[in-house]
Amino acid sequence: MPTPETDVSLGTAAKLVTEKASSIARLELELASLELKKKGAALGVGLGLALAAAAVLMYAIGFLFATIAAGLAEAMPVWLALLIVTLVLLLATAILGLFANRSLQRGKPPLPQQAIDEAKLTTQALKRNGST
Repeated sequence: MPTPETDVSLGTAAKLVTEKASSIARLELELASLELKKKGAALGVGLGLALAAAAVLMYAIGFLFATIAAGLAEAMPVWLALLIVTLVLLLATAILGLFANRSLQRGKPPLPQQAIDEAKLTTQALKRNGST
């Protein structure tokens, strides 16, 4: 004897399955949205803390060089100690700038030139094979 639960037409069953699938999909999207918001907030806090750490590090490096200059000032006039530290910093800046420039020149233009050349060679090869 059929019960009301089993006496369902195929169309009704398909409609119910579609509604349930749609509901599940909406809930999954909502869950994904909430998870992304939570992770985004955590990333924002982490980025802010990393920037704060970088700012403190910059001050620490400044104090390190001031300490080096103060140590040198024990053996020579203060102006000479500061000049030596400044010249060392300028030399380091120039060397890093040269390396940066060389690296940037290697990256110009930002095109996948090897891939472009290979694509041209492949196109030429296909044209030759098609005409022969």
